[in-house]
Amino acid sequence: MTATLVKEPSRTPSAGAGKARNRRTRRRGRIIALLFVFPALLLLGALVVYPVLFSVGRSFFDASGTRFVGGENYAEMFRDPATIKAIRNTTIWVVVAPALLTGLGLILAVLVEKVRWATAFKLLLFMPMAVSFLAAGIIFRLAYDEDPDKGVLNAAAVSMHDAFQGTSTYPTARARDGQGLTKGTDGSYRTNASVSPGDAVTLGLVGVLPDDLPGGTESAYAAAGQKASPGELRGVVYLDFTPGGGGQQGKVDRRENGLPEMKVEAVQAGKAVASTTTASDGSFRFEGLDEGSYTVKLPASNFAAPYEGISWLGPTLVTPAIIGAYLWIWTGFAMVLIGAGLSTLPRDALEAARMDGANEWQIFRRITVPLLAPVLTVVFVTLVINVMKVFDLVYIIAPGPVQEDATVLATQMWLVSFGGGNNQGLGSALGVLLLLLVIPAMVFNVRRFRGSQR
Repeated sequence: MTATLVKEPSRTPSAGAGKARNRRTRRRGRIIALLFVFPALLLLGALVVYPVLFSVGRSFFDASGTRFVGGENYAEMFRDPATIKAIRNTTIWVVVAPALLTGLGLILAVLVEKVRWATAFKLLLFMPMAVSFLAAGIIFRLAYDEDPDKGVLNAAAVSMHDAFQGTSTYPTARARDGQGLTKGTDGSYRTNASVSPGDAVTLGLVGVLPDDLPGGTESAYAAAGQKASPGELRGVVYLDFTPGGGGQQGKVDRRENGLPEMKVEAVQAGKAVASTTTASDGSFRFEGLDEGSYTVKLPASNFAAPYEGISWLGPTLVTPAIIGAYLWIWTGFAMVLIGAGLSTLPRDALEAARMDGANEWQIFRRITVPLLAPVLTVVFVTLVINVMKVFDLVYIIAPGPVQEDATVLATQMWLVSFGGGNNQGLGSALGVLLLLLVIPAMVFNVRRFRGSQR
C-alpha cells in the first residue's frame, strides 16, 4: 500500500487583518504625535487662546467687570478723543514706517552688493536689532533732548545754526532804569537824548557775568575818557559793574570792562544810517556823518536768546521722531531679508539686460524690483503687523505732557486699562480692535508663506 503525501495550502493573512493593523499603526502614530504636541498646545491655549477669549468676553462688561454693557465699550471707544488720536497715529505708523523701511532695505540691499566690506556693513546695520526696545527708547529719549548740552541732535542743530546764522553776543545783558537807555518793543536799546557828530556817549549795561565776557576784553576806562573829533560820533559800551564792589552807577570806573563785539547803529529819522561793532575795550565811532541829530541804538540781535534747537519731542514732531527711532532699529532687518531674496535672483537675466544696453537704474526698476516683489510684499506685511502693536518706543520716548499726542492703540489700551484709567472693559475693547486689525495682515502673510512652499 502506497502512502500519498498531501501538501496543505499555505496560510496568508487576510486583507482585512492588514487594514486593521495599518489603522492601529496610524492611530498609535497620531496618539504619539499628539503627546509630543500637547505641551505646545497647552502653552498656546494658556498664553494665546484663553487671553483672547477672555478679552473678548471682558469687553462686554463695565469697568468693574460685574455689569454686562453689550457693545457700549465699542461705542465709547470711537467717542473718546484720545482713542481717535491713537487710531490716527496708528494709521500714520502703518502708512509711513513699513513703506520707509521696505524702501530703505531695498536700496541698502542693492547697494551693499557693490561694497567691498559687505558683511561688515550688514553687521553694523543689523546691530540695533540686538538692542531691546527699552534700551533703544532710552537712547533716543536722550538723543532727542531739547537741551543742546544733553541731546546730540539738538547739539548738531545748534552748531549748524550758529555756523551760518551766528548767535547773540550778550543774551542776558540789560540796561538799568534811568541810565539814559530805553528798551524798544523789539528788544533793542537806544539813547534817550539825541546826539550829534562831535559828541561822545557812554552806554552802560548790566546782567553779564565778568567770566562770560569774550577773551581779550579790555578796560573801558581809557576809551571813555577820549573826546570825539569834529565830525566824529564816538562812545563806549561797557559793563556797569565793578568786580569786588564799589564804583558809581552810570560812570565808567577803572576796573570796569568794555563789551566787545557789540553791534551799534547810528539812527536818524528812524533809519539806521551807519553801523559798526565795538572794539575789545567796548569803544566805537562813526565818521563821515552828516550834521544833524542822531540816536545811538544797540540792535536786538545783541540780546536775542540763543538758538536752542528743535523741539523733537513736542506735540508736532513727537510721532515722526519715534518713527525715526523705529527705523534705526528695523532697517537692518529689512535689508537682510531683502538681501537674501536678492541673492537668489537669476544673474543671467541681469547680465542679459546689461548686454542689451540697459543702465543700472533701468535694471533696478524693470528687473530687480519686479523679481523681488514677493519678498518685498512679505517684508512690508510683516512690518505692518509689527508697527500695529508698537508700544515700548512710544511709551518710553514720548514725555508725559505729549504722551497723548504720540499715543497709538497699544499704548492707549495700556493707559486705559492700567495707566490710570482703570477701565479694563474699554481696554479689552481696544485689544479686540487691535486684534481685528492685525488678523488680515497675518492671514495674508500665512498664505504667502504657503504659496512660496508650494
